Amino acid sequence: MNKRELAVIAVCAAAASSTGIAAQSLKISSPAFADKGQMAAKYSCDGEGVNPPLTFSNVPPRTQSLALIVEDPDIPEQFKAQVPGGVFDHWVIWDIAPDSKGFAEGAGKGGINAGGGQGFYPACPPDKAHRYFFKLFALDTKLGAAVKSKAELQAAMAGHILQQATMIGMYGPSKGGR
Repeated sequence: MNKRELAVIAVCAAAASSTGIAAQSLKISSPAFADKGQMAAKYSCDGEGVNPPLTFSNVPPRTQSLALIVEDPDIPEQFKAQVPGGVFDHWVIWDIAPDSKGFAEGAGKGGINAGGGQGFYPACPPDKAHRYFFKLFALDTKLGAAVKSKAELQAAMAGHILQQATMIGMYGPSKGGR
């Protein structure tokens, strides 16, 4: 590299440092399945129905809280009118501590889901294999208990997202159904 290239790299590194941009991007992963990989039946209504283990890494330095949305956009047409936005929310949880390393298997008790309950709602596709999007958000604020739905969470997060990460798990078909 010549002196000019080194100077450009130094300026970019200084700018990233002064703006709080993390050298690495926020990441969500699972030791139970690879991104776009098949989830085991134990995370579904065919099994134990527990949440898969999730690992969070590379959380940006200015993060005040994390939020997680787990959703299924592949619901059958006949159910789309009954589900807000045509997407089934398996888990919506916010104000996760910024130093959290993730969730252990079966530890998904907080938050809400589209089934009307709290915590993780297991994968339960009635028709074909579905995609389950695990979306992690690093926020520059805490949102508090006033949030009561995914729509309210998304509105509260607007303008506060430092970084986000997504991974996808696949599951289906199921013998059960919602």
